[in-house]
Amino acid sequence: MRNILIGGAWPYANGSLHIGHIAGLLPGDVLARYHRAVGDHVYFVSGSDCHGTPVAIRAKQEGRTPQEISDFYHEEFVDCFHRLGFSFDVYTKTSSDEHKKFVQEFHKKLYESEYVYEKESPQAYCESCDTFLADRFVLGKCPKCGKDARGDQCDFCGMVLEPETLVQPVCAVCGRNISFRKSRHLYLAVTKLQKELEELVNDHPQWRKNAIAFTNRYIGEGLRDRALTRDLAWGIQVPKDGYEGKTIYIWAENVLGYLSASRLACKTAAKEGNTAYEKLWGKDAKHYYVHGKDNIPFHTIILPSLLLAHDKKWHLPDQIVSSEYLTLEGRKISTSQNYAIWVKDLLDKYEADSIRYFFLANGPEKKDADFSWREYVKSHNGELLGAYGNFVNRSLAFITKYYNGVIPQGADNPVMNGQIDELFVTVGKQIEGGAFKDALDTIFGFIRKANKFFDTQQPWITRTANAALCANTLYQCVQIIANLAVLLYPFLPFSSAKVCNWLSVDSHWQRCSVPAGYRLPEIEVCFKE
Repeated sequence: MRNILIGGAWPYANGSLHIGHIAGLLPGDVLARYHRAVGDHVYFVSGSDCHGTPVAIRAKQEGRTPQEISDFYHEEFVDCFHRLGFSFDVYTKTSSDEHKKFVQEFHKKLYESEYVYEKESPQAYCESCDTFLADRFVLGKCPKCGKDARGDQCDFCGMVLEPETLVQPVCAVCGRNISFRKSRHLYLAVTKLQKELEELVNDHPQWRKNAIAFTNRYIGEGLRDRALTRDLAWGIQVPKDGYEGKTIYIWAENVLGYLSASRLACKTAAKEGNTAYEKLWGKDAKHYYVHGKDNIPFHTIILPSLLLAHDKKWHLPDQIVSSEYLTLEGRKISTSQNYAIWVKDLLDKYEADSIRYFFLANGPEKKDADFSWREYVKSHNGELLGAYGNFVNRSLAFITKYYNGVIPQGADNPVMNGQIDELFVTVGKQIEGGAFKDALDTIFGFIRKANKFFDTQQPWITRTANAALCANTLYQCVQIIANLAVLLYPFLPFSSAKVCNWLSVDSHWQRCSVPAGYRLPEIEVCFKE
């Protein structure tokens, strides 16, 4: 029995969730449900990222406080994740007292290390917005390639930047010219940790390819020390004399949410005091971090740097589950231009399992992917409803109609049982390896075999021509359905729970069976057209 931490990226609480967020975060719930099914101690945590410039600017635009804005979107996120079936052990927010207390305790010790120093540096300031700006809110031309870039990175050539190096820098919010003001801040000496960071990426060939490539590029281009503090009012106060009025930079506290949220989860789930938390962050645990491509350096460079600088006993990332980009009908999703599909609206029209299936089977797991309504309908009707739903419903409907809802007596099929056993092994390895699309392909390959089995056995004929063969066929189909529900539970929890309830089986990750003579309850369709 293993201790498993699954950290889902924390979405900014300054606007609604769109499909790009969900495409990147759904694998976390699959991992959590799978590891629980095999009997592991699972701590699946995430939360809303409530501090920083994005929230403060949104609040100013709407004439509300940052707390009001972030609380509003936090509640919306909670509702969306619940409706999508995310099984978080803790979903919290960075503005919670628990998180703020943890972060301040962590930073107090961090400041005592050899990796933290003070430096005066230029900070981007917008006179029009009357605020200091986070690096990503400074726009201009890249000094290397001349293309449009943000203050932290050029997406065109990939160069890591500082805001003051941009040509013609402007505010991303109002579009006006900005100035730079000198200010004293605490810095984390990431450059001193280069050897440890190189070893981390080299020792983890199982990370997603994009995570390895991005991390090596950041290291190869030259790491830079990062400011730990910022001249912003909305955030966690810096726990150091002389830094009154300054807050902890958002990147230096939001990733610590994995630590604060998992501590809360351990307190909630265990009666072992700090023992569960120590085990979870000890050497024998396994940690997954699930997020989009943009967040790779925060999980492979920033988080490890904070952990190493604080205390080298912390558990470093084991598996980086980083998705690629998702586009919408061939165009980049843009929240500022309102070109997006909002998750809350999608959930109002479509079943959660249908949404989950599309983004897990067709999402940006290994390469950029595109969402189109045509492909969404095709995916739902062709595979989910047409293959899986059809097999379940026609098999159980046949038993309801011709066997009075009672599972007929049939012989076990050793070949089929062997294939099911192998499915649990293969799919389990694929899930643990982060190959969710491959796992679904494997399961649906078996579903197609099951449909072929039903068609070949022709129970509509053998019902009168060969009653024993018909009974065997239907008995075996029920066993297949039961095990498919278990295999698909991490991916499709709502329909799987429905089928498991019909057949009185649980979601433990092992082959199950339904006895002959079991009476089915009233059956409904698994999926609607």
